[in-house]
Formats: sequence, C-alpha cells, structure tokens
Amino acid sequence: MPTMSVADAKAGFASLVDEAANGEFVTITRHGKPAAMLVSVEAGEAAKRAMTKRRPDFGEFLMSYPGPADLERDPSPLRDVELE
Repeated sequence: MPTMSVADAKAGFASLVDEAANGEFVTITRHGKPAAMLVSVEAGEAAKRAMTKRRPDFGEFLMSYPGPADLERDPSPLRDVELE
C-alpha cells in the first residue's frame, strides 16, 4: 500500500489512479499524517454499502434469540464482592 504526500500525489496523480484501479489502496498524507485514501470504485462501493447497512439495535438482537423463552435462573445466592 503506497503512502505519499499531497504534493507527490499531485505530481503523479494519473499513475495513482491506475494503481487504485488495479486494486491498490493509496494513502495520501498531509503534514505526515494520513488524510485520504484513493481506492478502486469497487472498494469504495463496498465500503459505502457496509457503512449504510442497517444493523439491529440491542433490543432487536436480544429478541432474535432462537432459544427457549422460558430460561431458568440459577437459584444459588449471589457471591459477595468487595469493590474498592
């Protein structure tokens, strides 16, 4: 995965687009810190789908439990815990 500064990316932008189109992930830095990434259209679309995919909330997750609904509790007393 090539990493380069904005100035270097400007100078060789066409070759970076070719690398991204071939499946490379190109990281572009600004002041030595990652600022952007150039990726292929396929990778960008996959990331966009993953970010917009609806995920169930915790209540829905619990309600989707396929096991028996009448779970038995352990009748033994709780253990003593000292919190400092």
